[in-house]
Amino acid sequence: MSHTPTDSPPPAKFRILDLFAGPGGLDVAAHVLGHEVTGIEWDAGACATRAEAGMDTFKGDVREYRAAFFPRAQVLTGGPPCQTFTVAGHGAGRRALDQVLRYIERLHEAVRDTVDHPDASAAWTQVFRTWRKIHEELRLKEVEARTVKAEKRALEQSRAEQRKAMRKRLEELGSSPEEAKLLLKELREPQDLTSSDDDLARLFEEFVDLTGRLDKLKDKLEELGDERTGLVLQPLWWIIERSRRPGSTPFEAVVLEQVPAVMPVWDKYAEVLDTLEYRTATQFLHTEAFGVPQTRRRAVLMARLDGSSRDRLPPVEETHKLYHRGSAAPAPSPSDTLPLETSEAGGGRRPPRHKWISMGEALENARRLSQSEDVRSRPPFTVVSNYGTGGRPEARGRRDHDAPSATVTGKVSRNRVVHQGTDRDLDDGLARFNNAEAGVLQTFPAAYPWAGNDVSQQIGNAVPPRLALHVLRHVLEPGLSREEAEDRVEKSIAKLSAWKPGRTARLREQADLKGHPLTGR
Repeated sequence: MSHTPTDSPPPAKFRILDLFAGPGGLDVAAHVLGHEVTGIEWDAGACATRAEAGMDTFKGDVREYRAAFFPRAQVLTGGPPCQTFTVAGHGAGRRALDQVLRYIERLHEAVRDTVDHPDASAAWTQVFRTWRKIHEELRLKEVEARTVKAEKRALEQSRAEQRKAMRKRLEELGSSPEEAKLLLKELREPQDLTSSDDDLARLFEEFVDLTGRLDKLKDKLEELGDERTGLVLQPLWWIIERSRRPGSTPFEAVVLEQVPAVMPVWDKYAEVLDTLEYRTATQFLHTEAFGVPQTRRRAVLMARLDGSSRDRLPPVEETHKLYHRGSAAPAPSPSDTLPLETSEAGGGRRPPRHKWISMGEALENARRLSQSEDVRSRPPFTVVSNYGTGGRPEARGRRDHDAPSATVTGKVSRNRVVHQGTDRDLDDGLARFNNAEAGVLQTFPAAYPWAGNDVSQQIGNAVPPRLALHVLRHVLEPGLSREEAEDRVEKSIAKLSAWKPGRTARLREQADLKGHPLTGR
């Protein structure tokens, strides 16, 4: 086993501010690494869990706070709730992505235009005005979107009533209830229906009109976007504010993560951070390649303030092999994963040392180490997903216990756990994962105190702590040797597995800013 030399100084302790903090995946990883974390989160359920876990939390909308409120925060992290940039139909996802990228470019132009400005105060005023214009544009779009949504709901109700009236009239004209129901169910275009009956013809015509008006409202909502457009810009603005506002000190490091579709946003962020003299890197991370018993991809932006170097940050080095269904032997890393770090011996890439971790192995290790009754022993099993595959809802995805889990989502509690090779549910209440077990598949400690509403959604939305641990160690402790880094990670993973909640934390409001360790007030 590797060890840290006795004369090695302890790692620096950082004060981290976590935006959109969720139930605490990054926070618990930071804690076992020895850092202090304060989160901002608006979801009531996630806040309840954070309080039970003892996580320092300001409850509320990130937009109600400012970077200037937390001058002592050294590191900014977060995962803003982003638009679904890959949604199908009408190009809505692409338009939302393009809109966000245009806003980022406007901010970047304002930053570039003031880099050499002789008056720091005037330069800040110019940058701030750009942000205020963007903020006001987004606010007006949100107001208009609320009005359009209300109109859309009213039209949807009218169309539902119209469909009922059409069904009733069809039955009055001799169709059986089943025939009328089937006819309307298969209705694609209202023009497909014609009738010599005046009442039914009128209903068809009104239905056509309602459908057309609804389509126009949907197109309008796609153009307006929603509040997530503004939220995804918040971390960038906080970074800019701390970097350019007179009297402020820039964040020493930044770590942001989200779903793969957000990578173009992180790439655009990186351009701005490069101008602000950060060393940056963006990277697709496969969770199972870092010891998470689950196949999941995340897009990560990493940055470290270092005006003396223009080199990019090196990528996070994978520790485990990638999982490929149907084969125990891993295939080469896909092209969208950045190369591994060069070994200290100069011999090129160092291959991952460990095989991926399976669901069965992770659950058994958690049960053994935690001695928790919440993590239960199971015979060989297969997980049957709540989701279909290949566009067929009836074709449920399946994963055996000796493989990593499929991506843990907010529907994890609906997955069935059956006897391996069968479609027969496990007995004794083992046919579903409980909260502790679902959390373990995300690498939360078995003792993590899940609380509040919709815990499954909290778990599915969370950052896997073990993945966060690797990324934080990599960005915040770049000076460690390979041996020291491996030892640091091993010890921190052991602490993560053994973690137990301490004292419950009180949720904070804006009124609690005074006297907080990050505020300097």
